Amino acid sequence: MRPAALFTLATLASIFAVSMIGLAAPPSRTRRAPRLPASAEAALPAGAGGPRSPASVVALRAPGPPAVLVRAGSFTMGSSEIEIAHAVTLCKLEPRGDLCVDETEASFANELVPHEVYLSDFWIDRTEVTVASYRRCVSAGLCTEPPYASGGQRFDRLDYPVVLVSWSDAQRYCAWAGGRLPTEAEWERAARGAAGRRYPWGHVYNPFHANHGRLSFDELDDGDGFLELAPVGSLVSGRTPDGIDDLAGNVEEWVADYYHPEYPSSSAKDPRGPDMGEERVLRGGSYILGRPWLRGAARGHDLPTSRRAWRGFRCARDA
Repeated sequence: MRPAALFTLATLASIFAVSMIGLAAPPSRTRRAPRLPASAEAALPAGAGGPRSPASVVALRAPGPPAVLVRAGSFTMGSSEIEIAHAVTLCKLEPRGDLCVDETEASFANELVPHEVYLSDFWIDRTEVTVASYRRCVSAGLCTEPPYASGGQRFDRLDYPVVLVSWSDAQRYCAWAGGRLPTEAEWERAARGAAGRRYPWGHVYNPFHANHGRLSFDELDDGDGFLELAPVGSLVSGRTPDGIDDLAGNVEEWVADYYHPEYPSSSAKDPRGPDMGEERVLRGGSYILGRPWLRGAARGHDLPTSRRAWRGFRCARDA
């Protein structure tokens, strides 16, 4: 066969082989993730590292008002013995439920006794006070810079709740912002509603509704999408029906009242707590605490000079 014919046959064979390869394995294409419109991207908080759903769907929502008006009315503050027994059961369901010994169980007794409280209208912040908001008070020369430089740099993010603040720091900021710390009764009313919800969102616990921890040797739990702090308002599913965020988990919050291990049994109007004491009340649980301490009735307490990486606050105002 002549060279020209051989060349022609070889060329046809090469073309046939390439076409067969193309049929057997179509060329792959690099798929780009769909890009949000500029307006939608602007609605996402800068640097937010929030949890994603299994389908990786980004939920866009309006940021909401800076404060929520809670209307006047009565509610039952505190817990019954049945509710305290339920809290003990929840404690024993934690990973180290064996640690729920007598001393731990007795700590829930500070929710006694349930009593009727009437509250006048008041405003309460929708979220915990952020680092960005607190820094404005620092710049004005009226608030003390939190000691982030002493090993807490990872908490120094503008959209995080401000932490490592004492009770006096919180009180001073709220006064500068034209408000005050909420009373313990106001805080509980905001978290539980007039009907007495167990959690800010309802009666049934949901681990994806709050930035929580657990009772364990390792208190941190990233099952909700955050190992430690979360930007304020990250878990919209945990929002109260009134529109208030983060009343369970993320950071426990200073309130105005001195701590006493038992409530008065009589009804009260706009109570301000004991006239004196050594410790101040804390509410809401935090990213190191499990479900029994995220209930709206759960109470904590500490010295007002203490500073913790899981502790912040929000403000209230008279209406």
